[in-house]
Amino acid sequence: MDDAFLGLQFSLVLIAALFGGFLARRLKLPIFLGYLIGGIIIGPSGFSLVEETATINGVATVGLILMLFTIGLEFSLPELRRTGKVALLGGIAQVVLTAAAGFCLGQLLGWSTAESIFLGFIIAQTSTAVTFKALSERGELDSAHGRIILGISLVQDISTVPLLVVLPMLAGVEVNLAQSLALALGKAILFVILVLTVGAWVLPRLLSRAAAVHSRELFLLFIIVMAMLTAFGALLFGLSAAIGAFVAGILIGQSIFARQALAHVVPLRDIFGALFFVSLGMLANLTEAFQHPGLLLAVVFFSLVFKFIICSAIPWIFGFGSRTAILAGMGLIPMGEFSFILASTGLSLSIVSSGLFSITLTLVAITMILTPFLMNTGTWLYRRLKDNPIGQRLIVKGKGENWVIPQPSYSGHAVICGHGRTASPLTKIMTRRNLSYVVIELDPVIINNLRRQGVQCIYGDASNPEILSAAHVGKAKLLVCTYPNFLDVELTVTNARRINPKLDIVARVERDTDAEILKDIGVNELVKPQFEASLEITRHALHRYGVNATEIQYLLNSLRQGTMS
Repeated sequence: MDDAFLGLQFSLVLIAALFGGFLARRLKLPIFLGYLIGGIIIGPSGFSLVEETATINGVATVGLILMLFTIGLEFSLPELRRTGKVALLGGIAQVVLTAAAGFCLGQLLGWSTAESIFLGFIIAQTSTAVTFKALSERGELDSAHGRIILGISLVQDISTVPLLVVLPMLAGVEVNLAQSLALALGKAILFVILVLTVGAWVLPRLLSRAAAVHSRELFLLFIIVMAMLTAFGALLFGLSAAIGAFVAGILIGQSIFARQALAHVVPLRDIFGALFFVSLGMLANLTEAFQHPGLLLAVVFFSLVFKFIICSAIPWIFGFGSRTAILAGMGLIPMGEFSFILASTGLSLSIVSSGLFSITLTLVAITMILTPFLMNTGTWLYRRLKDNPIGQRLIVKGKGENWVIPQPSYSGHAVICGHGRTASPLTKIMTRRNLSYVVIELDPVIINNLRRQGVQCIYGDASNPEILSAAHVGKAKLLVCTYPNFLDVELTVTNARRINPKLDIVARVERDTDAEILKDIGVNELVKPQFEASLEITRHALHRYGVNATEIQYLLNSLRQGTMS
């Protein structure tokens, strides 16, 4: 393979992502929708510009892994318990009922039994990546319907394991179903036991050692290696890489290093995520599917209706309110990456013809593209029901209407960046005065000591906006930056000022030239440690010559203000 040609192919994919993203933003649409459209344009439905699809799809899989990994990082175990029942039982019920509805649709369209079952399997899946991106852009990841959507879609991902076992039977291949399913279940249980053991005993020690090196690059590399190893370890045990990445995220998410891991991974996730969505768009072959417009419209329409009814009924049955049920139902409609896997398997086993294969792929692509509009429709539908006297009778109050993720209460607090000898006296006095503060620190030893003292603290690099947001700098009264490195201080101040323009900032600085720069970007008070030390030496020296305290203070103020000739 020519390196220059491969580089050109990747450049085309990134250009398509960039073009599609700008177009989507200009039209005020979600960016991932632009990525999908960019993929369609350069794929077989458009100009067929990309030939190395296998290589690009392989690299794009990293985007899916990183997306699921970050979902796991932000998924706390208490939240998992709150939605665990509806996710597990509801997810299983949704797969079974939606697959049955898809089978009935296939039979009504005159498809064979094998083709109808295949269609049911395709419709039952939901794209975890697409729903995650849509929920993230809407700021609804922590909502009740957001957690239900992600939980059920992850259960669907797991369901692909038995589905892939069953598919060969539809092709007439002799398979010992009981033995195959038992083997798949045994592998899954073994994987869970292995991961939990490593997560409980080995991972915390490895994380501490990686952090103790005090190298951002090595810490990031360690986090990525952990995500990849767990993801591809899951593949070896017959599960999906996405499930493995999600589990790795949950395990690391319970540690003090979760926020820093998230801050490091997010930029990589966004780049590889763009590749992933473009590669999904490239898979759709709309040309062949649109040769049967009537059939395509029927499949799309009934798939949307069936899936919405089933997916909105499940949260309602589990006691969630109408708003949560409607939004969850709409959010679970888009089919995705595992639908493509099932479709490709069905074609390779000759379960479906190339024509039906194209129709199912187009169905998946259309539901992906419709995702943001479906979610907006869910909000609109609930409001219409709420404002209509007849519709009000259908509104049911239940769990999730006032869903709140427990968070420490932050407002008017101080964010202290760096807790070495410089900040230690400050935190002691603030604690004594009952003034609230959060410490951001990159030394895991200091973090563990602070946690034992009950101090609110975050392991991470304060120059990263994700870490500053985790410290709720937007609601803070004061930022104290004690870092000795000027570039760290400058970046921290710049990002903090961008998040909270009204923030008071006190920062450490060494050189006069650096002080001017920090003043220009909004630092209110600058402290020069060496200069302050020289003033204290001067104070003690003058005191020993009998100069009174008032005159000493006057002289020191003159030096500090630069008015002494």
